[in-house]
Amino acid sequence: MEIVVMILQVIGIIIGIFALYFLIVALAPGFSISKQRLEKAKKLINEIEPKKTWSRKEVSFQVKGTALSAWLYLPEDLSDPVPCIIMGNGLGGTKDIILEHYAIRYQDAGFAVLIFDYRHFGESEGKPRQLIWIPYQLEDWLAAITYARGLKEIDPARIALWGTSMSGGHVVVTAAKDKDIACVSAQCPGLDGRASAIMAYKREGINFRMIIHGQRDLFRSWLGLSPHKIPIVGRPGTIALMATSDAYDFFERCAPDDFINEACARIIIRGDKYRPVKQAHEVRCPVLLQICDHDSFTPKSAAEEAEKKLGKYAEVKHYPIGHFDIYIGDNFERSVSDQLTFFQKHL
Repeated sequence: MEIVVMILQVIGIIIGIFALYFLIVALAPGFSISKQRLEKAKKLINEIEPKKTWSRKEVSFQVKGTALSAWLYLPEDLSDPVPCIIMGNGLGGTKDIILEHYAIRYQDAGFAVLIFDYRHFGESEGKPRQLIWIPYQLEDWLAAITYARGLKEIDPARIALWGTSMSGGHVVVTAAKDKDIACVSAQCPGLDGRASAIMAYKREGINFRMIIHGQRDLFRSWLGLSPHKIPIVGRPGTIALMATSDAYDFFERCAPDDFINEACARIIIRGDKYRPVKQAHEVRCPVLLQICDHDSFTPKSAAEEAEKKLGKYAEVKHYPIGHFDIYIGDNFERSVSDQLTFFQKHL
C-alpha cells in the first residue's frame, strides 16, 4: 500500500510540475517578439511580368461559413469549357506573393487559373488572423476544387493542382483524396515535416526558444486566449518561422507592401508531424516534382522518396539551386516552362 501511495504522490508531483509549466508558458509576460519590418527592394514584377495584357476576376467561395478570397483568370477563348489550374501559396504566403506571375503564363497558354488565400490569411476571412493550421488549409483546397468544378467556364474533368513549398505537400495530399484530379505540379515541395525539422536541427541545433514560443501559442489556444505570434521570416539569429537570409531576402523582394509578417506560433509544434510523403502512394494522376537540389527547407530526400511511392505517376525535374531561387529570374523561367509543358501534356 505504501508503494502505491508513493507512486500516486510522484504522479501528482509530475502533474503539478506540468500544470505550473503550462501556466507559466501560457500566461507569463515577457514572451513578446519584436515585429520584423521588410525593407522594400526592387519589385520583382518589373523583371518577369509578361508584356501581354491580362485580366482577372475577384471571386470568393465558402468553407464552413467562412469566405475565402480568390482570383480567377480566364483565357480569351472560352468557346468551350477550359482546364483549370488551382494554386495556393506556401508557409505564410498569400495569393499576391509571386503566384500571379505563374497564373499569367498559364492564362496566356489557354488555361483558367484560380488562386486563393487560405482562411485566416490575406483577404480571406477567419479568426484568429495569421493562423497556419494544416487541416484547415487542406479543407480550403477541397473547397477551391468544388468551386472551380461548378463554374460554367471550367471543364470539371480537367482540374490541375499547383503547389509550392508547404502547399507542394498540400496538393499531393489533396490528390490522394480526390481521385478525379487530372494532374499535380509540386514545386520545391514540403513533403515531410519531420525531415525538414531534422534538416533545421542539423543546421541550427535544438532551438528551445522556438519550441517554447510554439507551446505558448498552443497552450493559449487551449485556454481560449489570444494567439501568440512570431514573424514568418526574419534575419538569421532572430525568432521567426524562417530565419535565414534567403527567406528574408525573398519576402523583402516579393511580398507586397501590406504583407503581415507574423503567424501564430503553434505551427512550430505541429509542422513536423505533417508528412504528405506518406500519402503519395495513394495518388492516381501524373505529378510533376520540381526538386531544388540545394534546398535548405524542404529536403530533396523527401521528394525522392515521394518519387518512389508515386511510381509511374512521377515526372521529376532537378534544378541545381536553393529553395527560393526557383521563383527568380532564369530559374523562374525554367520552372514555369517545365510546368507549362507538363500541363499541356496532361490537360
